[in-house]
Amino acid sequence: MELIILAIESSCDETSASVVHNGKILNNIIASQIIHEQYGGVVPELASRAHQQNIVYVVDKALANIHKKDLSAIAFTQGPGLLGALLVGASFAKALALALDIPLIGVNHMQAHILAHFIDEPRPSFPFLCLTVSGGHTQIVKVNDYLDMQIIGQTLDDAVGEAFDKAAKIMGLPYPGGPLIDKYASAGDPMRFSFPHSQIPGLDYSFSGIKTAILYFLRDEVAKDPDFIAKNLNDLSAGIQRSLIEMLLKKLIKASCETGINRIAIAGGVSANSGLRNVLETESKKRKWQLFIPAFEYCTDNAAMIAMAAHYKYLNKDFLSQDKVPLPRMHF
Repeated sequence: MELIILAIESSCDETSASVVHNGKILNNIIASQIIHEQYGGVVPELASRAHQQNIVYVVDKALANIHKKDLSAIAFTQGPGLLGALLVGASFAKALALALDIPLIGVNHMQAHILAHFIDEPRPSFPFLCLTVSGGHTQIVKVNDYLDMQIIGQTLDDAVGEAFDKAAKIMGLPYPGGPLIDKYASAGDPMRFSFPHSQIPGLDYSFSGIKTAILYFLRDEVAKDPDFIAKNLNDLSAGIQRSLIEMLLKKLIKASCETGINRIAIAGGVSANSGLRNVLETESKKRKWQLFIPAFEYCTDNAAMIAMAAHYKYLNKDFLSQDKVPLPRMHF
C-alpha cells in the first residue's frame, strides 16, 4: 500500500509542511517568522497572520513532486500551542482533506517531538525515556509504543526553555535568547556563578525560583557595577546554563533509576542546546545509557515530526472528524 501523508505544523511561530511516504520523510519545508524579534517574544496575533501568509507557500513546496490525488491523508498539529496559530493549520488541513475526500489526522505536538526519533536511524526501541524540553514544556515521558506515552514528570510552573529565554532577556540579549546563552556559555567558566536549584519531590520540575534568583542576583550586581553583565556575559551564561542543565539531569537520572530504563532520548527545541547534549553524552557513558539525540533540524518545531506521528496514527486508523477543533492546552 502506498501511504502518503501531507502534514502541517503551525503551533507557534514556524509554518511548516512535510510529506511522509510509507514512513519515510520526503521533505520538510519551514518558514520562520522573524517579526517577533523586535518584540522580544512571540506575539500571538502576528504569528497567526504570518501563518496565513506562509501556509500556501510551504504546502506548495512540500507537494512539489507529489500530486494531491495521491495523498492518503492530511495531518495537522491539533495542539498544544497558540489558538490563533493552530486555527490556521487546522482550517487549511480540514479544507484540503474535505476537498480530496481523504482522512484527517490530528497530532499532539509534544508526542510528535518524541516521534521525531523515528525519522532517521538510530531509532530507540521500546520502552524508552524521553526528556522533552522546549519553550512551553518540560516533561519526562515513558514511551511504551508509538502512540502509548506516559508523562512521569513535568514542570509545575515554567518550562526550561522559557527560563533560558527569560534569563537572556534579563541580561539584555535579543529574542530568542536561549541559543545566545548557549553560544556565550561555550566561552565561559561554568563554575564561577551558581544559582539555586528548586527542591521539588518526585520527578517534577520547577523553574520559577531560579529565574527569580537570577533576576535578583543581576539586579544587585548591576547596582554595584552598571557594566557587570557586559564584563561577565560568558561566565554568567555558562553558570546559568550549567544550573538549568543540572536540574534537568538530576530528575532524568532519578527517572532512569526508578524505571530501570537505560534508553534515554531528548526532544524539543532545547534539545538543540550543545551544553545539554554534551552533558548527556558524558552521563550516558558513565551510566551505560543508550542515548538518542535527534538531528538539529528535527529539534525545533517542524512538520516532519507531525508527519511521522501521523504515519503511525494512520496505521492505527486514528482519524479525526471535521467537527473537531484545535486544543491549545491539549494533553497526552
